[in-house]
Amino acid sequence: MHLKSYTRWWAPALMLAGLTASLAVYSKPAAARLSGPPVAGATVLNGIDVLVRENFAPLRGLRVGLLTNHTGTDRQRRSTIDLLRQAPGVELRVLFSPEHGIRGDRDDKIGDGRDEKTGLPIFSLYGENRSPSPQQLADLDALVFDIQDVGCRFYTYISTLKQAMFAASRAGLKFFVLDRANPINGRAVEGPLLVGAPSFIACHALPVRHGLTVGELALLFKQESGLALELKVIRVQGWHRDMWFDQTGQPWANPSPNMRNLNEATLYPGIGLLEFAALSVGRGTDTPFEVLGAPYIDDLVLAAELNRSRLPGIRFVPVRFTPKASVYQGQNCGGVYMIVTERERLAAVDVGIEVARILHRLYPADFKVEKMGDLLRHPQTIEAIKAGRTLAEIKKLWKADLRAFAARRERFIQY
Repeated sequence: MHLKSYTRWWAPALMLAGLTASLAVYSKPAAARLSGPPVAGATVLNGIDVLVRENFAPLRGLRVGLLTNHTGTDRQRRSTIDLLRQAPGVELRVLFSPEHGIRGDRDDKIGDGRDEKTGLPIFSLYGENRSPSPQQLADLDALVFDIQDVGCRFYTYISTLKQAMFAASRAGLKFFVLDRANPINGRAVEGPLLVGAPSFIACHALPVRHGLTVGELALLFKQESGLALELKVIRVQGWHRDMWFDQTGQPWANPSPNMRNLNEATLYPGIGLLEFAALSVGRGTDTPFEVLGAPYIDDLVLAAELNRSRLPGIRFVPVRFTPKASVYQGQNCGGVYMIVTERERLAAVDVGIEVARILHRLYPADFKVEKMGDLLRHPQTIEAIKAGRTLAEIKKLWKADLRAFAARRERFIQY
């Protein structure tokens, strides 16, 4: 069955199936931080909502640079750019944009520009420069960060956050993070920690799924990098760590062109690991990160093998699809569509590792398991997959590091 017709057929089931979660490590916050259970449709206020309610008091009298994109809006979808532009006592001077640009619609390197609506200069941090320059910061008192993250180490918005913090520290600027809820909850932590030197797609010693908000990450980056930086996090209000995005009452905006719903964001920490390994992860289809495959794969065999693994919270259906862009563009691919049945039981990184184990066993000459290393950044796991180790044996390689990270992150938990 082709992906398009399959998706129509399964639409009701997908709506009922819901989204996903993983519980590889559970770092329980103190009781004082959990005042009650999550409530679907709750009134969660992100940092920008709180700032508006405070009439922008923390930014009064400051010349500000804003690092944001299309996800930087309040609950009424009013742009943070417009809100700061009109804020009393706040002088918004420049804009900085991350990967995908200020409007979140680009998938290539981006140059500097000018905002058509406000006339403000836009300095790209995903082009020639990945960090604000001293010249760009020269006439500012503070940088403000307001971007929706997806809770995964190799999603580059958190790398841009860290780079901007370093630049602000060198320039002696204040740094404000308008915090936002972690969309795939702030409880679950999964996968191996970064091994080796940091990079733009692995900016800090974090596990693949870190379970932190951007504000909490900023506090961690400052402390563990030894930054001399006046940092203030405008905290989210009404959010509990167990909450998923669909329980916040906040409007959804695609964080990037291929991150189109919460289901995809939840699968991303596992499925995203596979995309450099001679495998389509659905880019160029209507359902990126919900489908995977390649021309060399027998979809019936792969689906049967994955379902035989009995991974909790997910089922695999054989499909064939032809990506319109990206890896295997225009080529017919065999693969699987992933249906999440219980998001509170599913561990996304486990799914990615199990797919890699099975593909390496079935198609060792075609599937390039070594290329997973660019995002996984854990050589022991790659070697274990190649050696045919079980998923349980592979996860033991992460256990001690994850336990240590759970203790590290506890110092920065705000909710």
